[in-house]
Amino acid sequence: MSDTEFISAPALILRSLSRDPDRTAVITADGAGITAGEFAAATYRLAHELIARGVTPGSTVSLLTANTPEALSARYAAGIAGARVVGLYDGMSAPVLARIVAGVDTAVLLVDGERHADAAELLAVADVPTVLTLGPGPDPKTIGEDVIAACAHRPARPPAVRIGPDDHLGVRHTGGTTGIPKGILSLHGPYRRIFDVPFGTAGTAPRFLAATALAHLAGVLSDLTLHHGGTVVLQRSFDAGEVLAAVERERITDLWVLPPLLHRLLDHPAITTTDLSSLERLMYGGCVASPTRIREAFGVFGPILTSGYGMSEAQNIAVLTPEDHDRPGHAGRLPVGRPLPGVEVVIRSAGGTEVPTGEQGEIHVRSHSLMAGYWKRPDLTAEVMRDGWLRTGDIGCLDQDGFLYLTDRLTDKIIVTGGHVYPSEVEDLLLTHPAVARCAVLGVRDAQQTEHVHAVVVPVPGRLPELDDVRAFVTAHKGRIFAPEALHLVPEIPLTSAGKPDRRRLREALVH
Repeated sequence: MSDTEFISAPALILRSLSRDPDRTAVITADGAGITAGEFAAATYRLAHELIARGVTPGSTVSLLTANTPEALSARYAAGIAGARVVGLYDGMSAPVLARIVAGVDTAVLLVDGERHADAAELLAVADVPTVLTLGPGPDPKTIGEDVIAACAHRPARPPAVRIGPDDHLGVRHTGGTTGIPKGILSLHGPYRRIFDVPFGTAGTAPRFLAATALAHLAGVLSDLTLHHGGTVVLQRSFDAGEVLAAVERERITDLWVLPPLLHRLLDHPAITTTDLSSLERLMYGGCVASPTRIREAFGVFGPILTSGYGMSEAQNIAVLTPEDHDRPGHAGRLPVGRPLPGVEVVIRSAGGTEVPTGEQGEIHVRSHSLMAGYWKRPDLTAEVMRDGWLRTGDIGCLDQDGFLYLTDRLTDKIIVTGGHVYPSEVEDLLLTHPAVARCAVLGVRDAQQTEHVHAVVVPVPGRLPELDDVRAFVTAHKGRIFAPEALHLVPEIPLTSAGKPDRRRLREALVH
């Protein structure tokens, strides 16, 4: 596809909305419906306003937003204006967000009504050239001017901004070991390709319930839903009872959850009385799933479960269809699926050679969907990308039928609901606590394969740190997703031969 023929994903979505203006495109968390025509017109006006305020191709627009229609509109508006879009995640502390804002060269910060308080904390420690609110807010001197009101006179048509497949789409941040998360740079071309694949059931307009953060995968699924003629139903956050009620009330066809959230649905008392007949696809992924609970979910929801394996650096890698969920796996484990068309997967040894079928090694991926690299970190990019192949850091194997299995991770990254936690980030912080002499942080899975952050601490002599105090300390400095759920006091921390904390021995001691 040449640059002259290229249509970016945000432009494609808005074009789809404009072609069917009377359908309901978005239902807010408060139950208000917004038509496709209204949504598209508001987004075009916002794009023109951003351009008038100096946003040009290559500028960075950062979004301090939640699950609101304004968040979706702002992302599309910034995209068609040519800006590089960055989502600022809920759950990260103001100092961490401030470093992200500065690191991506933010020109404009857009804040929706759900995150005014976060904005006040952020702006106390961050210097941003332009700050605007997406709707009425506090005193404009406190945060910024209402850009929605300001753009009311702008034209409701696409701006004349040329975007090519190699232009920057955005920077998405994941965990990091240097005190600031790593930024993953994505381009318009690779993201645009996913819109050429059918989404939902043929002949049925999808109705997607966005019950997890739009800044993560729920945003991608919302994009696909709107492009394919469907409706996005928003919820502020994941509450199992509210999700079940919304599925029945809104006749939801598509739902995405992480395995821990699926467990909450299964354990909710309303699960047996809720009408789930509208659901056509229940997608899960993001971390290891318990085979026992997945079998239970099949009994409750029927054969509609789809598992996805992917990562921000590579988008979607493999999919396990409902039909393949009952295949016998290695040691009772479920595969994560077969690689998608156009995605190559090989398993390699530590020395880089491909291993035989069935043997474990590091998963390497090659596709057109790989990231452009880590933002301003060519050193990190070179560590994981070589000759068009991405080192995932995951350990797994392929069986004789081409199904991919995950067994472990090379890194000690802990996958929790809401994001990723790297132990060294929390360890470095805990060592500044007055009661902590030495420490190690690790992820511990419970019986349902859900990971939790545990802190193992050698106390300063004469001091006895308590869990509540440690959690409050970490939350204040890093954000709540980094706070340990358990604290273990020990006289000494075992070390590996390389002198690093031996997390394997610690994990074995904690679970036995």
